[in-house]
Amino acid sequence: MKRFRLFEERRERRREQAKHVMSINLVSMMDIFTILVFFLLVNTGDVEVLPGKTGVKLPESTAQEKPKQTLVILINAQGVFIQGRKLAAMETLLTEEASLIKALRTELEYHRQKNVEGKRADFNGAVTIIGDKNLPFKVLKKIMLTCADAQYGNISLAVQQKAAGHG
Repeated sequence: MKRFRLFEERRERRREQAKHVMSINLVSMMDIFTILVFFLLVNTGDVEVLPGKTGVKLPESTAQEKPKQTLVILINAQGVFIQGRKLAAMETLLTEEASLIKALRTELEYHRQKNVEGKRADFNGAVTIIGDKNLPFKVLKKIMLTCADAQYGNISLAVQQKAAGHG
């Protein structure tokens, strides 16, 4: 009988201990995650990343206006690219006498047609040119003339923003 009573007491102690099991406070955890989400939204919404800046040193500017999302043309020492697709080699651009770049014009027309077929009302002929600051003006002029000929007359040049108080 004494054994049975000890067994019952032990079982009773275990029941009491089971009642005092810790629980997770989900309210405070949700508060922390909410604050974390707002912090990340506020601090990441201000950064504008231009695609494919590899091998390109941008010129500096004091412009304060933020760039808009447009079609991007990258020009580096290898040639002209749209969305990672090489359209013309730099050697060809420097030696060719034509004022327009046929491959670039064809690609721009394709993108314009894609916007028109997609019924996108925001097509405004905007394009951003990312070019090295040492890019020959002859090449830049050809690219800008080609853009204008393909109805991309709203041309922006990507620049590196100077730090405040310099220059």
